[in-house]
Amino acid sequence: MPQPSLPTESLAYALQRAAQALESVQKGTALPQALAQATIQCPPAARAASQDLAYRAVRRLGSSRALLDLLVKSALQARVRDILLCALALLRDPPEGAAYTEFTVVDQAVEAIAAQRRTAAAKGLANAVLRRFLRERNALTAQIAEHPEARWNYPLWWIDTVREAYPDRWEMLLAAGDSRGPMTLRVNTRRISVAQMQANLAQAGMQAEVIGPVALRLAQAVPVERLPGFANGWVSVQDAGAQLAAPLVLGEQPHAGLRVLDACAAPGGKTGHLLEMADVHVTALESDRTRVPRIYENLERLGLQADVRIGDAGNPSKWSGGGWDGVPFDRILADVPCSAAGIVRRHPDIRWLRRASDIAALVDEQRRILLALWDTLAVGGELIYATCSIFPAENERQAQWFERVRSDAVRLDAPGQLLMTPGGAHDGFYYARFQKR
Repeated sequence: MPQPSLPTESLAYALQRAAQALESVQKGTALPQALAQATIQCPPAARAASQDLAYRAVRRLGSSRALLDLLVKSALQARVRDILLCALALLRDPPEGAAYTEFTVVDQAVEAIAAQRRTAAAKGLANAVLRRFLRERNALTAQIAEHPEARWNYPLWWIDTVREAYPDRWEMLLAAGDSRGPMTLRVNTRRISVAQMQANLAQAGMQAEVIGPVALRLAQAVPVERLPGFANGWVSVQDAGAQLAAPLVLGEQPHAGLRVLDACAAPGGKTGHLLEMADVHVTALESDRTRVPRIYENLERLGLQADVRIGDAGNPSKWSGGGWDGVPFDRILADVPCSAAGIVRRHPDIRWLRRASDIAALVDEQRRILLALWDTLAVGGELIYATCSIFPAENERQAQWFERVRSDAVRLDAPGQLLMTPGGAHDGFYYARFQKR
């Protein structure tokens, strides 16, 4: 923990907390969990500043590592390294309207290193490294641009996979994944109309445009507690691409009473959308019991109810509550575990946490789940296969495989692959739709 003499409102303090989170990410911890651990004793303002720094550092990790390799030839302590990585990212990508200068960043990074006994001896080195970067910024930046990981801020295997899959669009996709996604709301039309919600937002000083049947995109992201009616279930935060799932499951004119399974349901966004659309009976299934409370929280806020179960989607007999009851589902949403390559602009740590070998394992898991869920679908019923990935191995190739192995599966129209674009309205998603004959 930082020394008591370091003010919690200082940039140095936030750099320390962000560096701790960055160290955890590089050891395999997801960034939200890493930040929660690193900022557990922080006041709200320091927590927000640390989060901004950590996300900025993770987005620029490839280029910052390459710069540090040029600037320092000897081994560094992990905490010194990570404070320098955070500082380099901040110097290269400062927040819009930042109230501090580049030299303040240097000074505060040195203070952050000096404030801890185990790193204090490196303060002179840190000062020299960051000041040299400011002096030689253009030459150093040009030098690292020759290396793909530094240029694009993705691991090499990820770059190669995207380039192979999308030879004409790979650079655009990498750039899009490195941008920041918009804050999009899903209006609960059981409680309020889209037009009225838009007007309420405008009255609260938040401009929003309609980008879908129940989707509003905010011009500027805000904390959810500032959203009018959020606590009362008027709106939920959900990407425009994810908002396509429920209408695809239920159709344009949903029938009341349908039995719907939302497999892999946490945190419950799609479950809520299904119930907002129609009076259907939804079973919300989640394998990770630590995430189940989020489903209940979201449903309670929306004033909706579902049959929430805990269990492996690929093993219906073991679902909580005595397993699947044998009554077929009319609709199944199989939003399966995937690489999450399509939501990397919101979760920049994914690119550094995933390994190339993960894809084959995920493909096997997706197939296991698909085959098991198909057996619980009624004849004439429909299954929607969904991922938040842009990798064809998890998407179109899976849909084609399923058509081959299940002769009773008829493929119907669906959006297929959705790709994110820089500043675009939605993340990367994939949807395929099958009817059981």
